[in-house]
Amino acid sequence: MRSGGPASGQTHVDGEMTRTDDIARIHDALMAAVEAIRPFKPGDVDFTVKSDRGDPLTAADEAADAALKSALLRAGEGWLSEESTDDARRLSLRRVWVIDPIDGTREFIDGVPEWCVSVGLVEDGFPVAGGILNPVTGELVIGSLETGVEFNGRPSTVRGLPSLEGAVILASRSEIKRGEWNRFDDAPFEVKPCGSVAYKMALVAAGQVDGTWTLVPKSEWDVAAGTALIRAAGGAVVHLDGSDPHFNQPTPRFPNLLASSSALLSELRADWLWP
Repeated sequence: MRSGGPASGQTHVDGEMTRTDDIARIHDALMAAVEAIRPFKPGDVDFTVKSDRGDPLTAADEAADAALKSALLRAGEGWLSEESTDDARRLSLRRVWVIDPIDGTREFIDGVPEWCVSVGLVEDGFPVAGGILNPVTGELVIGSLETGVEFNGRPSTVRGLPSLEGAVILASRSEIKRGEWNRFDDAPFEVKPCGSVAYKMALVAAGQVDGTWTLVPKSEWDVAAGTALIRAAGGAVVHLDGSDPHFNQPTPRFPNLLASSSALLSELRADWLWP
């Protein structure tokens, strides 16, 4: 990947789009989503409440969803987005875009600059490429398993601390408020609250913090892009039991997710997350 953003041209090998084309599409789609969101002001935006889980929804979410779908989706590809009606045909397709038009809608509504646009590409159930953009801070993390990861145009990798001692871990503000992180009060790492889970994962892939995890259910669109980026940056994303998450499921929801370097996750699971 070249500095300043992924290449915009298309190249082909044996008639198949290369990963460079996928990354260019992700980059362009993120920019289109930002333009769709621009008319709406974070911290001063109307919202409704979804009937299924009580999550907030704004017109900005819907505008970004439409912009992303127009920029990304091609014939033979599936679509899974928080703001689109699920189409079961995706289950029979090899390539599926897994999207959260605004991850951190509550932060967007409150004017807290910890929300992002998240685009993940899944092939055969495995996240292979992604892009996460925080429009407020201008932080862009983008890449793939084949090309590696860039953070604002520069190559990035996960941080390589040998142990949890001194690590910086990002945690959900709501999970902290509910007391779900109390078990880590005496841990050797620092816990910092942060909003969007996709944004937290992007910062791990960018080497800005050491890890993040959630022990409560998350949807595929929350974590698809972040999973691709962290793995492409040399890190690991697993469930609490150590298994790999499988994407493009009929019910696209995970019970938990841990993201960091392999070494830190091994220590975490052995010393802090098991009785």
